[in-house]
Amino acid sequence: MSINNHDIPLLVALFEPRIPPNTGNIARTCAAFQLPLALIEPLGFSLEDRYLRRAGLDYWPHVDLSIHKNIKAFRSSLPENSRLIGCSRYGGTLLSAMQFQPNDVLLFGREDNGLPADVRNQCDAITTIPMPGESNQDGQGGVRSLNLSVAVALVAFQAGQQLGKW
Repeated sequence: MSINNHDIPLLVALFEPRIPPNTGNIARTCAAFQLPLALIEPLGFSLEDRYLRRAGLDYWPHVDLSIHKNIKAFRSSLPENSRLIGCSRYGGTLLSAMQFQPNDVLLFGREDNGLPADVRNQCDAITTIPMPGESNQDGQGGVRSLNLSVAVALVAFQAGQQLGKW
């Protein structure tokens, strides 16, 4: 499947998502913000999963959904003027300082281990949500990461607001 609209304001993409309720919640966010959602396989669930459908409620018909066999197929489906913005808990420009552009693709990694190095290296930029209560390098003493659906909502809202979409 390819991206339906070649003049996208923003696109949310999930690299190998594992948890159905997260993807369902993200689909609901995409429906609310009218943002296309791309899923990059392999998925950790079936699209028929009842938890996925339950989390997305009856909003699935309002989601511009595309599915891609791998990151290479996904990249080849994007318009030439797209930038791939990796969203990661470390090593990026703070979300508040990130300068978003129309046609940016907001790429989020797996819930268990984020974006692998080879995928991060394909990104034009990386953005990070600041977390004053984050854990130390060993994962102790605080929060290791935000829930994926929360992170998507925060980044999508910030990017859309900056671009004057809402």
